[in-house]
Amino acid sequence: MRAWLERAAGVPGARRGKWLVLVTWLIAVMALGALAGKLSEVQDTSANAFLPRGAESARVNTELEKFRTDDLTSAVVVYSSPGALSEQARTKVQADRAAFAKVAAEGRQVPPAVESKDGKALMVVVPLPGKEQSVVADKIAELRRIADAHAPPGLDAKVGGPAGSLADAFTIFDNLDGTLMMATGLIVVVLLLLTYRSPVLWLFPALAVGFASVLTQAGTYLLAKGAGLQVDPQSSGVLMVLVFGVGTDYALLLIARYREELHRHEDRHTAMQAALRRSGPAVLASAGTVAIGLACLTFADINSSRSMGLVGVIGVLCGFLAMVTILPALLVIAGRWVFWPLVPRAGAPVRAARPLWERVGQAVAARPRTSWIVSLTVTAALALGALGLDMGLSQSDWFQNKPESVVAQEKLSQHFPSGAADPATIIVKTPDAAEAARAARATKGVVDVSTVGRTPDGTLTQLAAVLPGTPDSTAAKNTVQALRHTVDGLVGGTAAQALDKENAAARDLDVVVPLVLLVVLLVLVWLLRALVAPLILLATVVVSYFASLGASNLLFDHVLGYPGVDWTVPLLGFVFLVALGIDYNIFLMHRVKQETALHGHSKGVLIGLSSTGGVISSAGLVLAATFAVFAGLPLVAMAQMGFVVCIGVLIDTFLVRTVLVPALALDLGPRFWAPGRLSRNPAPTVAAASAPERRHTLENV
Repeated sequence: MRAWLERAAGVPGARRGKWLVLVTWLIAVMALGALAGKLSEVQDTSANAFLPRGAESARVNTELEKFRTDDLTSAVVVYSSPGALSEQARTKVQADRAAFAKVAAEGRQVPPAVESKDGKALMVVVPLPGKEQSVVADKIAELRRIADAHAPPGLDAKVGGPAGSLADAFTIFDNLDGTLMMATGLIVVVLLLLTYRSPVLWLFPALAVGFASVLTQAGTYLLAKGAGLQVDPQSSGVLMVLVFGVGTDYALLLIARYREELHRHEDRHTAMQAALRRSGPAVLASAGTVAIGLACLTFADINSSRSMGLVGVIGVLCGFLAMVTILPALLVIAGRWVFWPLVPRAGAPVRAARPLWERVGQAVAARPRTSWIVSLTVTAALALGALGLDMGLSQSDWFQNKPESVVAQEKLSQHFPSGAADPATIIVKTPDAAEAARAARATKGVVDVSTVGRTPDGTLTQLAAVLPGTPDSTAAKNTVQALRHTVDGLVGGTAAQALDKENAAARDLDVVVPLVLLVVLLVLVWLLRALVAPLILLATVVVSYFASLGASNLLFDHVLGYPGVDWTVPLLGFVFLVALGIDYNIFLMHRVKQETALHGHSKGVLIGLSSTGGVISSAGLVLAATFAVFAGLPLVAMAQMGFVVCIGVLIDTFLVRTVLVPALALDLGPRFWAPGRLSRNPAPTVAAASAPERRHTLENV
């Protein structure tokens, strides 16, 4: 493995290797650049992309394709006023209806306006051509222009319905990837400048991450196009943040080790060889663990969660590949001057570790039991905030700023039966249609049932059932549950989708969480050759997650005012925090284990903490900052996931990994490594003072 890392980076004895790596990457980026820009073309934005696989509501969406002889989607225009509608307002609606006919699908009539029982609102349904998002978005923009023009005082017009929701989603997601990449890139550059205090050095990890992002996007596009990999806008957005975050983390670790080796070696090629040999295996173990952890999401039922896991694996592996190949090649080609103004010279003393982490280690060592009890108390107190977790977001709460389609639905709910604009869909065999309609009307909570149409071959019939409350309300979901027991057919629609998603989210937590924990435990046991230490480290990861979830929930409730937490956030937050948090466990404990073999347990823990504290804190800040980018996104679910991961990484970096874990290790003593060799032979096996070169041949982070 070491030899492969050295050859991949182009730094073995043959000096031409670095140029070969650079040329290979340049050719790959030029060849794949065009494909990277096509990732949005293969994104699945259908409702099924965010539903559980095999869910009844997803099967309904599939069956509905059989009813379409042409592609149509409906826009709903709702006109409302504080009091009874004036004649002037009614005249405006009639004029708009005539204008809407020019926008509607060819050959389709715009039905007459439907008046609410309170006389304060009118609803106009407009059939629009096509299911292509860009086409629908253009049509919705034209409808909104017509509805807004020359409105009399007091008349409010909003355009929503399925077509309005589709258009608003297109507008929100259209430039999401570009916005995320720009914001994340800017944050990474600023943090690299602050970390290195060099006007030049930051360019190299930034360039390497840029190479990785092109490879990631192109690879994802090719797998989606040729192998059927599902990609949705949410997973595509997370992909770029993940590549920037983990890629920069690995770059920080490699560059820190390379700087240290430049103080020991005159030849920069030899220094890079040593840096890769000593840091590469730990980076590989970290990337492999993150990838395996994310791959556990393939066992999730919700399609968007599964997509995020698979796409994330591609991003992590491409980020790792770039950091151990093109980054070392660029650094070796450029030479020592990239570290200016603090250029490392061979033979010059290595800059001392940051005194902050030495002081932290000394404070923890003075009272290890008190330190872990206090830190555990703090995390437990934060975790208590998760007890009041209110799960579920209504459709009107999906966005930070409500798009017009959501406002239109709220207006409809005020003046019409809430489910009138978005009824439940029932698919039955045509011979059973009459009986199914009677059973649906007799179901408690159903307001009205009507026949929508039949498939061209006449085998299936579509019914529409108006439900109580908004389409994703508890009342509507309870009615869907009842319909599924009383009607011999398939029940779908918005309320059914919300119900299926909630049930699948609970199931995914029960299945994926234990699987991720098992994977992490096995990796730690293999890496540390112990059992007690991995179990303790795994417990701290879980504690860190609940502390993050609790702190985030307090923020959602008392600062941001979110009415609830999206069903996917606990699972995705857990997987990302555990998978990424294991990075810092590996970086810290890999070094601690090596130092323990040299100096004994207590001194090894302190040296490991002081040696890796600065790098881990910098890496944690970068990762937390990249996920914090999600906080500014329009989708509440993505913002919430960003907050959970950001807060969790900060807790993990500055409390768990730097205080709680070292304190537990010091308090347990050599038993921390049981039943491994270090627990049986606590005395140093190598005398560092008598053979300093032995220490430098070890694999250090």
